Amino acid sequence: MSGVLRLKADLYIHVLDENTNTVRLVQGPQTYTRKQNETIVSEPKKMILVPPRHYCVIRNPVLRKDNKIILDEFQQAKLKWGDTEIRFESTEPFPLYPGEELSGKIQELINLPVAQALRLRANRDFKEIIKKKEVPRSAGDEWYFFGPNTYYPRIEVDVIETVKSTVIKPNTALKIKARRNFVDRKGIQRRAGEVWLVREEGDYLPDVDEIIAGSVRAFVLTDKKALHLRATKSFKDYLNIDRKAGEEWLVTLDMTETYIPDVYEEVVGQVSKITLTTLQYCVILDPFDENNKQRIGHKELRKGECSFFLKPGEKLEKGIQSIYVLAWEEALLLRCIQPFRDETEKKDRIPGETWLVKGPIRFIPPNEVDVIEKRKSIPLDENEGIYVRDLETGNIRSVIGKTHMLEANEELWKKPLPQAVEDILNSESGGKSNINVEFQESKLSVNRAKAIRDPTRVITYRVPHNSAVQIYNYQNKTSRVAFGPDLVMLDPDEQFTVLSLSGSVPKRPNVIRTISLSLGPDFMTDVLVVETSDHARLSLQLSYNWHFEVDPKNPNDAKKIFQIPDFIGAACKAIGANIRGVVARTKFDDFHKKSADIIRDAVFGRDDSEKPNPTYRFETNNLVITNIDIQSVEPVDKNTLASLQKSVQLAISITTQSQEADAKQDALRREAQAKARLERQEIDDQIKAEEKRKKLLELRAESAAVKSMGTAKAEAKAKAEAAMIEGRAKVKQAELKLQAAEIKTKTEIENMKSQFKLEFEQQKKMNQLKIAKTKKMADIEINKFKEIVSSIGKDTIKAISQAGPEVQRQLLSGLGIEEYFLDPEKSPLALLGLTEKK
Repeated sequence: MSGVLRLKADLYIHVLDENTNTVRLVQGPQTYTRKQNETIVSEPKKMILVPPRHYCVIRNPVLRKDNKIILDEFQQAKLKWGDTEIRFESTEPFPLYPGEELSGKIQELINLPVAQALRLRANRDFKEIIKKKEVPRSAGDEWYFFGPNTYYPRIEVDVIETVKSTVIKPNTALKIKARRNFVDRKGIQRRAGEVWLVREEGDYLPDVDEIIAGSVRAFVLTDKKALHLRATKSFKDYLNIDRKAGEEWLVTLDMTETYIPDVYEEVVGQVSKITLTTLQYCVILDPFDENNKQRIGHKELRKGECSFFLKPGEKLEKGIQSIYVLAWEEALLLRCIQPFRDETEKKDRIPGETWLVKGPIRFIPPNEVDVIEKRKSIPLDENEGIYVRDLETGNIRSVIGKTHMLEANEELWKKPLPQAVEDILNSESGGKSNINVEFQESKLSVNRAKAIRDPTRVITYRVPHNSAVQIYNYQNKTSRVAFGPDLVMLDPDEQFTVLSLSGSVPKRPNVIRTISLSLGPDFMTDVLVVETSDHARLSLQLSYNWHFEVDPKNPNDAKKIFQIPDFIGAACKAIGANIRGVVARTKFDDFHKKSADIIRDAVFGRDDSEKPNPTYRFETNNLVITNIDIQSVEPVDKNTLASLQKSVQLAISITTQSQEADAKQDALRREAQAKARLERQEIDDQIKAEEKRKKLLELRAESAAVKSMGTAKAEAKAKAEAAMIEGRAKVKQAELKLQAAEIKTKTEIENMKSQFKLEFEQQKKMNQLKIAKTKKMADIEINKFKEIVSSIGKDTIKAISQAGPEVQRQLLSGLGIEEYFLDPEKSPLALLGLTEKK
């Protein structure tokens, strides 16, 4: 750097004197000539100018006394090392002495608006002058600097934060927490960690020792909503009521419209009002009494119409229940659970007692009563019934053909049935033929999936026509037989007799299970294996026609048909034994020639005159075999059967070859016919193609003609359209003229109608006037006659009437009557009441 330095008015430099090892300040405006023993320590710097309402912080500031800089013995400015100084706006710029430093940038003073404050903390002890009073501050003290104002910072004070006021809106509150022990603005002693609410609406600026822990919104209470609260600590609530820790209560609309829970109040939830109609009631467990004390273990019955809130600890036993509205055919079965006085029947009830309340009635069960069930009268037709058991005696009876209401000591009894009987009753084929086992078994498998019967209903079974059912009473050890068509109804101690019959072909035992026995006529088929005297074994398929001969009116005869449980198996075995015995004495050739006669003789036998018997009768159960049908006779021996099969196969082969030849001939004939049809179709297609080609040429010629005649045709078409338009216009004109004529005619007709109507009204009024005139004239004549009569007087008229006909004539002439005839009995004078009655 050169020895001469020109400094402007706003520049300064620091110069080191190497002889004294001191640094001095050189500020402009001047021309500085550097000496040989001097060194310029810093480049020329601009002086610091603090604008209005700004400040800067200087580290290691110089010491001043009476606004003068204090110099040490070396003529160097003394500094407050490690300290800072705040300098505010200055009219002139100032330099930084050697050792001084600018901390940061020049900052603007803090302008606090309304409802804001600065939280300040003292970093050393000092005294602050507030309103001409000294206020001592100790290190660590905190306080607020409130707006609206401008804050001038101090070295002894640190700005912690800017605090803004919080707006407390309607139905809200601020939750405040104490930083340390202090006395709040209301004069209340607060402890560190204590929490409270501020409820006053408006701006709220918390104190230095207060922390805003949050806000609390009020609960809006309605007539249908209440607030359920729980105290977390013993305190006095906002409504000035003492609360104990753990206590629960409700706040309703009757207390306040809105409620802000206190810090020691826990909101359990909102409670809805329970509303009961006239047809509802409820039972409350653990209710509160009039003194607001809870009665644990008690119940309270409340009936509608009413509305209430469930208090904390109260519960609904079964929710809101509907009143039992019983019709005449309904009843309630009740059981007493606590002794009480039944005011309805004026009777004391003891626990365990049961009774019925019958309709029609509206019934609300008391707390001492438990409703077991609701019962209805069971309407029964003449062919319907139910099983009823008496709970006191245990007797079971059936009620049939009348409407029955179960008493308090009665219940419906479920009658058990064997599974076989259940399957038969549920089957659509129950009670039909005992022989068609394949159909019956398939139906049973399907109908087992159907709806199961009601076991409390009296079991009914419609016995099919020409069938019989045996019913056994295991209590009386007796049985009865019912013949179809009939409806059987089982008593509680009765059961059906299940028949297990042989079935299938050949017959196998226990194939058919049924409760109805068909009386026939019917048939059964069986397969027998017999052996002739020359040891030829044959398989016979036979069908027997049978029926039962029974008198339904004879009980012993009716029970006889059930003597043999499996009459089919027994009959087939007996007939088979007879046939085997006869065939065993016959040779194969003889049997082959006379098989039908031999089998019939074996079954039916012959009488004394060697004539075949017509029937074969089983005396045990009155079963009668009426006919036998031989369906097939086949040898059992394989060789014999093979020979027969070969002959049959040879016949089948011959037939097959003949059919094949016929089929080939037919195929050749059909092929020739198809070829002929194909050739004919080709010729027809060629003819059609030529016709289409001809039509194409004609269309081309027509197209050329149309093209050449297009202009002429268009002109002709235009002229035709013009003529058509003109014709349409004329037609339209004629239509309009016609419409005008119609309108004119209608107008004339309306005018004539109006004229006729007016004339009619006029004539009608004239006639009314004439009638009125005539009526008035008649009234005048009547009045005239009355006045004449009154002027003559009764006595005069009486004297004249008694004077003779001439006087009467004069009298009547005087009355204005010229022609007259007097009836002695019906004289006008008599009519006027002037003659004496004789």
